[in-house]
Parts: sequence; C-alpha cells; structure tokens
Amino acid sequence: MSKLFKPALGPIIGHTTDTACRLWIAAYPNHDENDIANNIRTVGVIGVAGANGKVAAENIWYFRLRRQYHRTGVYTLGKDVNLWANEDEQKKLKPFVLKPATRYRVRLAYLEISLPSEEMDGDASEEVVKTLPPARVWADQLNDETLNAQYVTADFTTQPKPTAAQPIKFLFGSCRNNWFNGVPFYKKKESDLIFKAMYEQHADANFVLMVGDQIYADSASVYVPAFKADTYKEFEEAYHENYKSLNFRRLTSHIPTYMILDDHEIEDNWTQDRVNKTHYLPGFFSNSCDLFNCAISAYMSYQWIHGPRFPDSYIHQRKDKLIGSEKYLAEMDVPRLFYDFNCGGYPFFVLDTRTTRYKNDANQRDDNNINNNHLLGLPSKHPTEPSQLDRLCAWLIHMQKDYGNRPKFIVSSGVFVPNEIATAGDDFRARRNKDNSDTWTAFPQTRNQVLKTLLKHQIENVIFLSGDIHCTNLCEIEINGIAGEKIHAWSITSSPFYWPYTFINGETAKYVRDSIVENDSFDIYETLLSNPQPGTALGTMNYQSWGYTQNNNFARIDIDADKQQMKVQFFDTGGNPIPVAKRNGDKNSRPEIITLTPWP
Repeated sequence: MSKLFKPALGPIIGHTTDTACRLWIAAYPNHDENDIANNIRTVGVIGVAGANGKVAAENIWYFRLRRQYHRTGVYTLGKDVNLWANEDEQKKLKPFVLKPATRYRVRLAYLEISLPSEEMDGDASEEVVKTLPPARVWADQLNDETLNAQYVTADFTTQPKPTAAQPIKFLFGSCRNNWFNGVPFYKKKESDLIFKAMYEQHADANFVLMVGDQIYADSASVYVPAFKADTYKEFEEAYHENYKSLNFRRLTSHIPTYMILDDHEIEDNWTQDRVNKTHYLPGFFSNSCDLFNCAISAYMSYQWIHGPRFPDSYIHQRKDKLIGSEKYLAEMDVPRLFYDFNCGGYPFFVLDTRTTRYKNDANQRDDNNINNNHLLGLPSKHPTEPSQLDRLCAWLIHMQKDYGNRPKFIVSSGVFVPNEIATAGDDFRARRNKDNSDTWTAFPQTRNQVLKTLLKHQIENVIFLSGDIHCTNLCEIEINGIAGEKIHAWSITSSPFYWPYTFINGETAKYVRDSIVENDSFDIYETLLSNPQPGTALGTMNYQSWGYTQNNNFARIDIDADKQQMKVQFFDTGGNPIPVAKRNGDKNSRPEIITLTPWP
C-alpha cells in the first residue's frame, strides 16, 4: 500500500454554511515544466475527527486535486461524497451530515496514483477508484500524532441556521504587500504578523473577508515597474510565498475565509481593456493577454476555488420560481468571479470589479468620455445575457423583498465612497481626474444604476465594504429623492493588512469629508447622459466620511440584531484598537456604534 503525503499549502476553510464547509489544499510546493507527470493523478484524502479526537474509518473520503487547478482541490463536507467504483455504489453514497453552529475538526492529506491515460483529468471516478484501496485503510495514518504525521488539520464552526436575523461578527481587510521577488526576509515576516492578532483575539468571528490584493504579483519595487510576474510559475510563487506563512495558515485553517481579487493579483490599476495590448519586455512589460490568462489561472486555483459557486447562489436556489426575464438570472454559461452568500440571515454580494471594468479609449480631450466607462461589465444587449450589474441590482431588489431593512453587504474591492478631493466638481479638470481614478468615481454610469435601484426600490441599510486605498474610513451615505424620499447607506474601508511605505500612498488628507461642502454631490438620473434631459432627475447622493488612519489594520464588524446597531472597530498589527476620529469629532480607540434603519 502506498503512503499519504502532507499538502504543501492549506487547509483553507472556504465557503461555510450551516450545513456545509468547503476545504482546500494544494498538493505540491511547486511544479516542474511538465506539471508533474502527465499520467499521475493526485487524490485528496479527508477524514473527520470524532469527539475522541480520532478519525473513524467510516468517516474518510477521497476527492480530486485536478491539473486544471494545478493540483489544488476542494472537498465540500456536508455535500460531497466519496469517489465511487460504479453507478450502483454512487447511488448509495451519502454526504457527511453537519449540524448548524457546531465545531468540527478534519484532517487532510493526498496520495498519487498512476493511470495509463495522459488525458487532462477527464477520467471518470470509476477509472480512478480502480487503482485506489478503500478510503478506510488510511485511518491509521490520519490518526498518527507523531512529528512525522503526513496530514494537515482544520478546525471550523458551521454557521448558525439562517432563520431570523441574529448577531454576527466578521473581520475584513485588504492589501498584503509581500513582494515575492527580492523583498527582505524580515519584511515577509512582518506581512504575516497581523493574521496572528486576527486569529488569537477574534476566533469568535463568523468569517474573514479578504477584499483584494491578497498577493502583489506586479512589482518587486515600488519605484520601478520591474520584475513583474508574467508567467504562471511566477504568479504561483507569489501565492505560495503568502499562503505558506505561519499566521496566515493558522487563521485560514480555523476561521472560514472569503476572498476576491483586486488589481495586484493581475497588474496595477488593471482594466480589461489592456487584454488586447501587446507591449512586451520580460520582467517589465508583458503581453497583456498572456499575463491576464496566467494571473486568472492562478487566481482560480488559489482563491476562487474555495469560495461560493453559482449553484450556491440565492438566485440559483430559487430558479424554479422565477418568471419572465428573471429566469435568465438563474443561468450562467461560464464561471464568473463574483458571488453571493448568506451568513446568519444577512446577505452578501461580492463583486468582481477588476475583470469586468472597461474604460473608454476615446480622445482624452473629450470630457464626456467618462460616461462610457463601465465597472461591472459592458451593458447587456439582451435580457437573456444579464451583466454583473444586472445581477447586483436584481439581488438588491430581491434582498429588500426577502429581508426588508435588514443589513445587506456589498463587497467591492474598489471604494464606493469617499472620493478624492481632486475629482470633486464637474469641470474638465475634475472629469479628467475622475477618469484617471481607480475607484467608483471613474464609473458614473455604474454608480448611477446602483443608486437609482436603491432609491426607486427604497432599499435600506446597504453597507459597502472596500479596501485598496491603504487607509481606513467610514462613510454615511444619504440619498434624497426629488419627491422627499430618503435612503441611508454606509461605506467602510479597511486597508492595508501590510504596506511598509505610508509616505507613498494612502494619504488621508486627499479624501472628501463632506460632499456638500466640498462640491462632490452625485446627481441620480433615470438615464445618465452628458447633458441630462429635463425631468429625468431622480435625486442626489451625498456623504460624510471620518475614521481615517494609514496604520496597517483590519476591521471588525459586529451586527447586533436586538439593538439594530453596527459596531465598527479597526485594529493594528498587534491587535490593538486604533485611535481614530469618531463621527462626533472625538479621537479615541473605542468602537464606532452606528444605529441602522430599523428592521423587523
């Protein structure tokens, strides 16, 4: 009998519900030019430990680590079943039953088998199982407690049953600058320290959100655009450099973690227009199409794979009840990077604001050019082909109908508000600065559609969660309709997890504090045109911002359903509360308590 091997990375506890948990491992520390051997199949092994700390033989299962995802893979405990030898056996298999709000421990390993075929992992389960012993034979190795044990361990708690709204608490942040090429070793160690505080002091969190720039693959120097990752191997090295660090592994193997990309997973300030650009100089300028393919291939293997999938989405689960054009929302012909999930009765929509952003390449002297920028995909040409923006707006409407004024979270790597002072106003200079911005201010059409949806459908308590800009802040957003309607929303930014150069970016003084005073109001229209037609105005958005710091940080959000309040607090690398200015003007390290619009 062969032996088990210890995975190089993981486990990462991914998408977790009240009855299921997605667990990820990566088999190998790196790949050779032939991606191991073409006839080798890598098979994961997972076992659930009982109350006595031992893995019972009947609680062990196989799963695939496919070459498509570079020998990484997931097993969704509570949904997936063992690999099967034949159709009759498949029909008899049952998933392991997980209970809500219950702690579990699992152990994961992998093994290798050789098959005569060199096909790309197209083998049926039956073909793979022919070469495997029964999964139960690995019980002794999964119960080995010596230093040579060949497995990794994850402990997780399933989420509470999402019936009535209840208290939830989660952590979020962004931007871990750990350049994979040439950075001093002590800097790599520093970039990992914040995860120690997150795990040790906030182990009660329901989950963690990492909202972009989990790697910095695009430069080894903040001054010179040199040594950019432009091969798959280099992108993979960046992930391995970050994922193998001690405290990151401790955090992600104990608390469910959700991720979404931002620009540095690809290239600084990436827009999808760059795909067709062909400047190439290895290490400096890359063939953008090749670079994008390498970056997204690595992203799919190391971030996307352990997150929610489209069949997990709220819309797919109600597909049989949809009528008219809404039924097309429940269809998706290819995988997308955006997703939604629910925790404790609170809905979250996690946006992909990178691979669907387009900026018009028209003459830069045309100050109306900005109206042709699109953040969440090009406008749909037919109801059967809904864009990400269409899906977001439908989600907002559905969540308001389903949950009333209960908080609804939109995760956007790019900041919704505040805007930079340089973009305030509507003159030529402001429009050019808007167009050059990396935030929502560069995409007025997208912002208008979201705000129009909130206003027309009276959608309350939307909370934007963002990163990217290397400083923190809180914003209260007020949307006033022309008929006297008033909607409140909020925006919270937490960034960076680690950025060693505060003097380079993240300067807090460049952001608008009061949009009315600083000429940064946003008018909402039925249709946003360069010269809006009379009678098409719907209302205006204004905001106030506060709570700024450039410290390395993460945020903790607590929702108190009984008091109908949201508590927000920022913590530094050591886990200490960071003193920031509060809404009332005082500067202290106490949490900001925000009273939300009441909900049933």
